[in-house]
Amino acid sequence: MCLCGNMWRWPNGASEGTMLLLLLGLSLVQAGSAQLTCQAGESAQNITQPQYNNMVQKNSNADFLMPFVRSFLGTVQLHPFPTDLILRVVNNPGEVFSNQELTKAILVYEVGFLVCIAIGILYIVLMPIIAFFVACCRCCGNCGGKMQQKQTSSTHCLRRTLYFSLFSTTIIILAGNVCMFRSNEAFKLSVEQSPLELKNTIGDMSSFLTAVPQQVEDVTNEGKRTVQAVSRNLNDIGQQVGEKIQQRFSGTFNPALQAVKLLHQESLNTSDLLEKLNSSLTQLQSSLDIIQANVTAFKGRIQKTLSKPGCLNCGSLAGEVQELTVDATISAPSLREYQSAVDDLIKGDLQSNIIEAEKFYSTIPQRVTNETEDLVTQSKQQLQEIENQISQVSNELDLSALRDVTGTLDQVQDQIETVSPEVQRFENIRWAVGVALCCVVLLVVVCNILGLVLGPLGLSPKADPANRSCTSDCGGIFFMMGAGFSFLFSWIFMILVVLLFILGGNMYTLICRPWHNGQLLKFLDTPGLIPQLELGPALGLKTDINLSDIYRNCKENQPLWTTLHLHELVDLADVLNVSKYTAQIEEEFEKTDITLSSVSLLSPEIIKGLQNVAAEATDFNSTAVTQQLNDISSINLNSTAVKIDQLADTQPPGIQGELKVEASKLRQIQADIETTIFPQVNNLNSSMKSLQSTTGKINGTVEEVLSKVGAAQDFLNTNTTQIVKTESRSFLNCQVDYFSAYADWTTIMITQQVGRCKPVARAIDSADVVLCVNMVESLNAFWFSLGWCMMFFIPSIILSMKLAKYYRRMKYTDVFENPIIMNHIPRAQLKPT
Repeated sequence: MCLCGNMWRWPNGASEGTMLLLLLGLSLVQAGSAQLTCQAGESAQNITQPQYNNMVQKNSNADFLMPFVRSFLGTVQLHPFPTDLILRVVNNPGEVFSNQELTKAILVYEVGFLVCIAIGILYIVLMPIIAFFVACCRCCGNCGGKMQQKQTSSTHCLRRTLYFSLFSTTIIILAGNVCMFRSNEAFKLSVEQSPLELKNTIGDMSSFLTAVPQQVEDVTNEGKRTVQAVSRNLNDIGQQVGEKIQQRFSGTFNPALQAVKLLHQESLNTSDLLEKLNSSLTQLQSSLDIIQANVTAFKGRIQKTLSKPGCLNCGSLAGEVQELTVDATISAPSLREYQSAVDDLIKGDLQSNIIEAEKFYSTIPQRVTNETEDLVTQSKQQLQEIENQISQVSNELDLSALRDVTGTLDQVQDQIETVSPEVQRFENIRWAVGVALCCVVLLVVVCNILGLVLGPLGLSPKADPANRSCTSDCGGIFFMMGAGFSFLFSWIFMILVVLLFILGGNMYTLICRPWHNGQLLKFLDTPGLIPQLELGPALGLKTDINLSDIYRNCKENQPLWTTLHLHELVDLADVLNVSKYTAQIEEEFEKTDITLSSVSLLSPEIIKGLQNVAAEATDFNSTAVTQQLNDISSINLNSTAVKIDQLADTQPPGIQGELKVEASKLRQIQADIETTIFPQVNNLNSSMKSLQSTTGKINGTVEEVLSKVGAAQDFLNTNTTQIVKTESRSFLNCQVDYFSAYADWTTIMITQQVGRCKPVARAIDSADVVLCVNMVESLNAFWFSLGWCMMFFIPSIILSMKLAKYYRRMKYTDVFENPIIMNHIPRAQLKPT
């Protein structure tokens, strides 16, 4: 855990090596975002990446001309980037003028520029000289100064040829003038936008440097959150491990417990049903005894009447009346034995066994909590040490270098804001000068155009040159004005072209072009050129790091881990070894023995009672009771009453009345049977059917309960210890996996996310766009278009001076005479015949 010995410093001992310490500190953080199957904690989020401004836009005003400028400069400077030559100049700047060989090498490299400069100087020298001689010559009446135009047969053809040649030349000059206006405006726009673009670029760099410490803090916080999450899991170990154990038990324990609860409920229902059935049988027996007493009294009375001497044919009915009875004693000994077995089962207190089993199941989490109390305390102490070490990471990291650079960038931004108004003021002056130059060139173009328009408009080809119109004469004067302005300003403008060519051309060939193709960065990578840029030795790396590699990696938005090859300094696989932090916790887990007291789902007495109930349910015979109830339901005294009524109809009046009364009483007894006995019999039949259904199920229920309870009891007796160990180990593995996942996340963040350095490449590209693409190329486009116009001023001067004489009013007339003499050819005459 001690990493102080791996610290390094920037050259001159300015500050701690920020990036290496950053990675070393981050490697301590155990954080991750893996999706775990166990309850470990919330998934870690990706670290925050800063938002950057859009890339600096290229100025499109000069784009159309740049291929020509680049092609021209490529032709002028054919030599590759002079790495060796610049190194010689940098290493020995005093020998530039004293060393003839070095001076010759520089001149050879710049030979293309020297030739162009020589041409420009020749132009600058000759143009005013030629203008002077032409002016003197014309004043003397030569070089077209004499105001007399010779008239020949080819005059009109020559005028047209000169006219269209000057027209083409003027169009070319106008195109160059338009390019001047556009490039001048492009340069102004570039200067106006440059402060904002530079501020945005510096702001991106500042955001990048500010984001790195924030990303360190984010990953550090994830490490703390990991430790806290594992600590919370340890606090909740009873619930988590206990619930897992409960889930393992539930497969056999819950079905057995539910079966016992169902059997208990069925036994209560059966007991209630048996009690109701016995009560109903007793009530029915009481009702039958009352009916039997009434029938016996009826038999005594009817026998007296039938035995009277006046009773006719009464002997036949006496035997039937004597057999009349409702004596029915219901006997159900198996029912009483069945009820006794069920009552014994209920008295065995099956409910207490259920409560005890539920208590055993529900208190498993609390028992685990009690058993692991010492383990949790020791583990939390170890986690606290880890959290303290993680908390020290931010304190140990010296990020002052980043803050210093950020402060410097802020100062640069302030200076840009301070200097911008002054720069803008000078730019307005430069732009005004550029516009003035463009307008001078445009003045020449306008003079030529006016001459080209007014000359032909007022010219009469057959008119005498001395009598030409004012319009034609004005056209010729405009031609001379254009030539005069060209002579007057062209050599001055060429001086500007040469100076801007030297400045802009060399900036393009020595800075911008090698910047674009990567040669400039390779040159800066030259060992010993800039000692402060030798990052490999400064970082203590085995391999050297050059700016080209850094730029390429940053262009691909690679992290600092890859860009700076920090894997050579830090072995993340070793630093992020989870076993360093979890070994002691695992050792404490191994020492902890979590035990659960055994539980008996059913006592032996309850099991015996269940077996008795099953046996009695099997032996219970409801057919005999049902048959007795059916016999009672078949009692019908009305048939005997009908016979008595029939017999009474044949008897004397006294006996007849007695028999009628007895028949009525017999019917009343039958009515009492139907209203009292039959409903009770129906209820008993319904209860017997319910009892038969319950009895049919209870035997299977008892067998199922005994089977499930036996399986559950065997499972608990043989697997409880192993389940507890397995789930405890699973919980430990979950926490270790949690650390491992966060360690993997930390590795990914360090190697792929922290310090994505695309803003560095964007800053270089932005500087390239601002300096080269927008400003240098606009400047080159301006001098190229201006030089273009200056070169075509030469044919413009010649053509306009020659063409002016065809439109100006001459002082002297030149008569055109036809030298061809036309002879008369006589016609042939025929001789008379």
